[in-house]
Amino acid sequence: MRDELSLAVVTNDIYTREDAEFLLREAVLPPERITAVETGACPHTAIRDDISANLEAVEDLEDAVGPLDLVLVESGGDNLTATFSKGLVDAQVFVIDVAGGDDIPRKGGPGVTTADLLVVNKTDLAPYVGSDLARMAADAKAQRAELPVVFQSLRSESGVTEVAAWVRAQLAAWTA
Repeated sequence: MRDELSLAVVTNDIYTREDAEFLLREAVLPPERITAVETGACPHTAIRDDISANLEAVEDLEDAVGPLDLVLVESGGDNLTATFSKGLVDAQVFVIDVAGGDDIPRKGGPGVTTADLLVVNKTDLAPYVGSDLARMAADAKAQRAELPVVFQSLRSESGVTEVAAWVRAQLAAWTA
């Protein structure tokens, strides 16, 4: 999507810029389109309770590169209660991976139950970590009702195709 949209990324870490540095090393975007917020506390506070550091980071990115079509605000970790303030994001994508266990969708939590999109990632690892993808799908359906769920692996040919299509649809709806 970086070739079709004006895109930027804000990462959130407690005391480091580790996630932003990874993106910079991998050259996923030009350096001026990647920034980091060091929260000094649980990153989930900075995406839910006091969003000012993230809002400032987005404003700084737009000052540096101009208007943005899409800003991805990342918050890592394994906190199933992670939700984003609607003052910070228009849509939340919650990503879990099968190595975390096939019970994650069943455990629920706001990330699993209310995110606009749930992504079950690294499905290629399921046989190696003992995760049952069919069970995960059934549990996700039970927790989310009609909210969308995507099962993906970056190692497969389709990769992030479904997620990218979902993002494009969200942008089109928002633009309309």
